[in-house]
Amino acid sequence: MEDLLAVLVTYNSARYIGRAVESCLRQNLNVLVVDNGSTDCTLATIPVNAKVRVLANDNNLGFAGGVNLAVRESDAQYLLLLNPDAELIDSIGPLLETLVEKRHNAITGLLVDEAGNPQKGFSFRRLPTPAALAFEVLGINRIWPVNPVNRWYRCLDLDPLQPQVVEQPAGACFLFRRADWERLDGFDEGFYPVWYEDVDFCQRLLASGGTIWFNPSVRVLHHGGHSVQNISVGCRQRFWYGSLLRYAAKHFRPPSRGIVAVVVAVAIVPRILIGSKGERFWSQISTIKFIWRMARQCLRAGPSTDYGVPGEHDKAGKS
Repeated sequence: MEDLLAVLVTYNSARYIGRAVESCLRQNLNVLVVDNGSTDCTLATIPVNAKVRVLANDNNLGFAGGVNLAVRESDAQYLLLLNPDAELIDSIGPLLETLVEKRHNAITGLLVDEAGNPQKGFSFRRLPTPAALAFEVLGINRIWPVNPVNRWYRCLDLDPLQPQVVEQPAGACFLFRRADWERLDGFDEGFYPVWYEDVDFCQRLLASGGTIWFNPSVRVLHHGGHSVQNISVGCRQRFWYGSLLRYAAKHFRPPSRGIVAVVVAVAIVPRILIGSKGERFWSQISTIKFIWRMARQCLRAGPSTDYGVPGEHDKAGKS
């Protein structure tokens, strides 16, 4: 599998990155770790091995930026994105074989928790619709998780143990072709620093006629969410809503885009004031104003690259 490279983008991932890399080395994979300016001992915990290369950035390039850098710095024809808190359990040989023989454009395996249970609703989803994003923003999916919109969006109506074509596999384990990355101009780094960049890539891949396959026989242990826990509540809300609005601006027509923007503008007030009690009041107001500005950009002008938070960009990663 010389044409295959495992890519891991890290940020303060010392707790998990060693095991993730070791799981790749057990399968004799070449590994490229892109570290986005970690401030913990992440770099020191990466196994030293001839098959492991590390690119240590002084600044946080964001998840999309880290992936793009890895692809540019390699000549591999197939790239396996693996979260730093994910570990390969089974051989990924069947993924590569299926990708090549069946001529799919991308492929993924089954994400499982530490007990071996499938992470249903996360391993793969359908591409988000305006209704799916509105239900997510309004908190309906948390209150009523089996509602029809959420069941459809999170593919709760599908068997997670059956091989099938899917629309949006989780970026925690995602094998794709360099040729498609080049054709689509890579991952959109405007989704900074994190969230929806993998969804956007899948949407563009499918829109161009590509297919994505799911093979549940290849299991991947996924712990989940470790980098997000390092982000303050206010920054997390700015990043998540900003990326959501960017996705809506890029892929929805004006009427639907407007609905999502209005729902976000209305829903964030109680969600921020109630959901971020540890934040100072004026910090909460600042976050609300920031997201309102992003909603106006989404509503009026379409996608914007200015979804960041000055002085806070280097505090986020992805997992």
